[in-house]
Formats: sequence, C-alpha cells, structure tokens
Amino acid sequence: MGILIDGKWIDDEETYRQGGAFVRPATVFRAFVTADGSSAFPAEAGRYHLYVARPCPWCHRTMILRALKKIEDVVSMSLVEPLLLKGGWKFAAPDPITGAHFVHELYTRADPHYSGRVSVPVLWDKQTGTIVSNESSDIIRMFNSAFAAFTGDRTDYYPAALRAGIDAVNARVYDTLNNGVYRCGLATGQAIYDQVVTDLFATLDWLEARLAKSSYLAGDTVTEADWRLFPTLMRFDAVYYALFKCNIRHVYEYPALWAYTRALYQMPGVAATCDVDEYKLHYYGSLFMVNPSGVVPKGPKLDFTTPHGRG
Repeated sequence: MGILIDGKWIDDEETYRQGGAFVRPATVFRAFVTADGSSAFPAEAGRYHLYVARPCPWCHRTMILRALKKIEDVVSMSLVEPLLLKGGWKFAAPDPITGAHFVHELYTRADPHYSGRVSVPVLWDKQTGTIVSNESSDIIRMFNSAFAAFTGDRTDYYPAALRAGIDAVNARVYDTLNNGVYRCGLATGQAIYDQVVTDLFATLDWLEARLAKSSYLAGDTVTEADWRLFPTLMRFDAVYYALFKCNIRHVYEYPALWAYTRALYQMPGVAATCDVDEYKLHYYGSLFMVNPSGVVPKGPKLDFTTPHGRG
C-alpha cells in the first residue's frame, strides 16, 4: 500500500494495524473553500480540481455531491487507476495539471517533507498548486454550499434544522459501518473481529428499523447522511460481504435498506458515479493481504434498477 516518510515514498504492506486492529490514520489537509472568500481558498469557477478513485467509497461521496449540486463545470475532476499497487494511487497518463504520475507526488508538492498515508479524494487548488483538503467529509460540505454562486441547484444536504440528527447518524455510521467494514476485513485478531462485526450488523439492523419508518436517515429529506452511507451499501454485497468477512447478512436481505439503496441509486446523476465491476477489481486485485491470489470473482449479480417502492 505504501507510505510517505519525510517526502520519500516507501512501498510496503502497511495496513495501519495496532494490536491486531485496523486503525485509520487521520487526514492532514483540512483547509476549506469558502463562498465569502474568508479563507485562503475563495470559491471560484475553474480554480479547483478533484482527484478521485472510482472504487474508493470516500471518493464516491464527493463524486455524488459534485454531480447532485451540478458543479461539474465549476470543479473539474479526474480519475486515478483502480488498482492500488506499487507507488500507490497512479495516473493512467501524466496528470495534465501537475505532470504527476502518482498521487503521492501531489502530497509532496503541497508539503515536500510530508509523512503519512496518501489517500484520495484530493481537492487541489490549481492557482496556488497545493492541496486544499483530503478529507471527504469536508469536501462534500464545501460542494454543498461554497459554490452556490456558480450553480442553479439550491438543495441543502446539511440544513441547519437537521444538523444535530445528521451528525449523530454520521458518527455511528462512520465508526461501525463506513470504517467498520475495513475494521472487519483487516483485523488480525479473532476477538477484535468478533466485536467489530457484531457492531457492524447491529448498525445495519438499526438502519433497517429506522428506514422502515422513514424515507431517509434524517426524515423525509435526503441529506449528507444518506450520501455518506450509500457508497458503503453499494459495495457491501459485491465486496465487503465476502472479502472483508462481513457475511452475516447481505444488504439485499434487509427489505427497507435494500429498497433505500436502490432508491438512492436511481436518483438523477447518481448511477453514473457507480461501477461495481471496478469496485471488485480494486479490492480483490489490490488487497493481497486478504486476497493473495488477486483473483476477482464474477458475482454476485446485483440489479439496482428494479422498482424500489419508496415513493
């Protein structure tokens, strides 16, 4: 997977385990683009570029908000290769903006002595030649509000009246599900795995009960909480169920949750951000510590386009 140490790239099998548990490092670049120009990064059309990997669920949420807010012509975007191999995230051809061949080169342009993991998404400022943010939860909030002057879409996915509830849902879903699947799949101790998989399915059961009574996680309005959950659900049956040993139940065995997943998938602009085959290629073809052969399975067959019956 690799890591940068004092600006030098090192290829290794670093998986951020501590005592048999997977521990996700914190993101480092946490600046904000602001609509009013109060930050070092004022909102401007054409100034910012989003680097993403289609298989990455953290990238997926940023891709969705960019599409939903109709800012594709405001914030440009490019994809890196789906396989995460030697050198880390790689460009298929030299990046036309920076000339970089690997994403880690963006990090050392922003900080020549950077030490830590190299992740996507990356929101890049073309004007100053640096990283604004590599934190997906921050990027989706920038996309939600900072570029309002450049889009006709006025949907607010983080409305003030619902923020407390959204934040509470986000906290549980992130810890036990978004990150929980990785904590299951990359655990190397039985007791640790048993606990995290129990917590994961307790959250899926909780979500099923919640969505049996409500259209979306925060009520009758789709919010960022839904778009933070959706990428994990999209990958669950195809990848996490088998590869990450999250195999107590499939998402499609939860009636409300499965219908909800299909309802979100069928919203305008969302399906174009999804590619289950590429998800499988990435996970099965990159994570040799859990799939040494690199063989990618053919199944399962999933149809997200069937009627969902949720209005």
